[in-house]
Amino acid sequence: MSFLDPQTIILTGGLIAITAIIFAECGLLIGFFLPGDSLLFTAGFLAFQQLGGLDIWVLSILCGVAAALGPLVGYWYGNLWGPRLFSRDDSLLFHKQNLVRAHEFYERHGGKALILARFMPVVRTFAPVVAGMASMEYRRFVGYTVIGAVVWAVGVTWLGYFLGSLLGPDGGKYLEYIVAAIIIASIAPPVIHVLRERGKSNEVLTRP
Repeated sequence: MSFLDPQTIILTGGLIAITAIIFAECGLLIGFFLPGDSLLFTAGFLAFQQLGGLDIWVLSILCGVAAALGPLVGYWYGNLWGPRLFSRDDSLLFHKQNLVRAHEFYERHGGKALILARFMPVVRTFAPVVAGMASMEYRRFVGYTVIGAVVWAVGVTWLGYFLGSLLGPDGGKYLEYIVAAIIIASIAPPVIHVLRERGKSNEVLTRP
């Protein structure tokens, strides 16, 4: 879908679109399908190429702020309405299984899940909601959230910028392949998780 293509978003929507998408993907339930990882990397890459009018410092600061503020909304929503989400029917933009997966991830890793989840699509959207549902101490939640925002939003943006500097002016022709690799790497953890769960289910069913 072209409207989810990182380059299209950056070149048509600029900083406003980038910031809004990062904010939405980090805490709004409807943002789980948005291209966070690839968007950050591509924005940093294009900033070095001086395309889209992007300044790397402004870009990384805005992305970091958006990635820090988005989860605060998710936490508030989870704290206020969380229990009702488990009784809510699935819809086009809400699948209960995504919430269950984020809940399991949070239960396994505790507070640090808020940092680890940054690198897992879908889970990073629902992890703040789960933290709110669990009534995690707010000050502690904010601390993990800020660290995660810096490591993920600022870090991935600068990674794209530095790789752009290594590849030089002709690096743009490799961008599509790099973004494809990032997308594959992003979806690998949830796919592996699903396959493992299916394997466990089949093992239980085949036991005598």
